[in-house]
Amino acid sequence: MILPGLVDVHVHLRSPGGEHKEDFRTGSAAALAGGFTTLLAMPNTQPPLVSLDYWRVAQNQAISQSLCDVFLYAGASAEHLDQLPLLSARAPALKIYLDQTYGPLRVRGLNALEEVMAGWNVDKPICLHAEEESVAVGIALAAVFGRHIHFCHVSRRSEIELIARAKERGLPVTCEVTPHHLFLNENDARRLGPYGDMRPALASSGDQAALWEHINSTVDCIASDHAPHTRAEKERPEGAPPGVPGLESTLPLMLTAVAQGRLSAGRLEELLARNPRRIFNLPEQAETWVEVDPEAEFVFPEHPLYTKCGWSPFEGMRLRGRITRVVLRGREVVRDGIVLNYQKL
Repeated sequence: MILPGLVDVHVHLRSPGGEHKEDFRTGSAAALAGGFTTLLAMPNTQPPLVSLDYWRVAQNQAISQSLCDVFLYAGASAEHLDQLPLLSARAPALKIYLDQTYGPLRVRGLNALEEVMAGWNVDKPICLHAEEESVAVGIALAAVFGRHIHFCHVSRRSEIELIARAKERGLPVTCEVTPHHLFLNENDARRLGPYGDMRPALASSGDQAALWEHINSTVDCIASDHAPHTRAEKERPEGAPPGVPGLESTLPLMLTAVAQGRLSAGRLEELLARNPRRIFNLPEQAETWVEVDPEAEFVFPEHPLYTKCGWSPFEGMRLRGRITRVVLRGREVVRDGIVLNYQKL
């Protein structure tokens, strides 16, 4: 099976400020090992990417250190509204946190939201961390302001069904779901303990089933929400930070779903390549593709993980569909699970 270079529109590469968990070099190596040649990285870093100066420094670092294409979101902050027009000329999308998050990026109040809408480029998506009733707020923003709202990591039946109804009405909304919400639920959270703690939290089996019911219709993208933490952080007595890695497991999991008949290979290509590139207006990559053996079965991970955190909630899962080769702009960069000429910083 030949796929175009894949796009992950939701990753946390932890740079700047969290390089002990991940950095642009290790995160982009994990991306290539997983078949991703383009990444969109989130702005909740230290410092957060809420000003043009912060964003420009981080984007230049991403360009110089990454092994694949990495584009950085801008972050919305009520204290930096004057920066939005500057950021919107450069960043591919804006991220707004309406619910749980860490740091100064949560936007509260209708006045602040209205100012954010006014300051952002009308041709670029506004991406929301929105759970439960906040999804309704996001749909209202799309309806009132006529802005393209993209919902991140949708995880519950009520949310995906509300988005489906908004789409039926012709509202400018799109959404993504993660492999961990498709393949894991609250029962797995109890089994995994802190290694299954994430935001949004793993939901019920009914919520999980609803995501699969909409995988061939309402869902626009599969995004990993790659959010690595070290084992020491996950096991600390005072509580674990939420988040799990996902760059290296996403494609094998979705290939397994193809083998199970849950979606077609063509739909897989739409969710992981064509739709993300179209929605976020990302440049095409010439002479770039991913070669896959769809019949190969293995226990994940077959090779040591490239992500700096070195663990996965899917460890020990039997999967079907091995990545055999990745070519980026005419150059072979992965062969049989190994990132070629890879050196850490």
